[in-house]
Amino acid sequence: MINIKNLWVIEVSGVEIWITETIFNTWIIMGILILGAIIARIKLRSFATVPSGAQNVIESVVEKFDDFAISAVGEKNRVVVPWFFAVFLYILSSSLFSTFGLRAPTADWATTFAMAIGTFIIMIFSGLRNRGGYYIKSLFEPHFLFFPINLIGELAKPLSLSFRLFGNVLSGTIILTLYYALTPWLVQIGIPALLHAFFDVVIGFIQTYIFVIISLMYVNEASSE
Repeated sequence: MINIKNLWVIEVSGVEIWITETIFNTWIIMGILILGAIIARIKLRSFATVPSGAQNVIESVVEKFDDFAISAVGEKNRVVVPWFFAVFLYILSSSLFSTFGLRAPTADWATTFAMAIGTFIIMIFSGLRNRGGYYIKSLFEPHFLFFPINLIGELAKPLSLSFRLFGNVLSGTIILTLYYALTPWLVQIGIPALLHAFFDVVIGFIQTYIFVIISLMYVNEASSE
């Protein structure tokens, strides 16, 4: 349930590279998202002034997220919006595809921590880009003696962000696994669909939203006076 399966071991120049279930499932999700992006690009090749059909759906999704993200980070941080749109799609897809038996990559802390580190780097970049030396100076406020506390607070952000998503997704995975393992096949008809709908769809969307909105708040906080 908790341990990540190791599918293959590839040796390159004497160095072992482990291809785990998380990595393999990430490749699957990435492949599907890339394929979807290619199809969307083809659909938008003949751009219509008055959108309809697939173009209308694609533009609505992108515009809704764009408005949501910019309202959180401000126009000055528009450059980071595409990254968080990709993160939103990846986290949500990880939960949705688990309804088909694919273990969510976000149930692996290595995945959530990597995305949280991405947020942390963007946060620092936005702070330096918009505030320059004042961002560094804020770590020493209200007095230079508070620097260790402020530094720990900044370093704790990616940790708390990654553990929040990891813990919630993993708990759902464990509950579903225990249900399948401890119940007779007769009660595994219909009921698991409701459990998957709750943990993978509802909770998955909520956790995706929480991860993205907190990330946007961190970026906005770092770049604001």
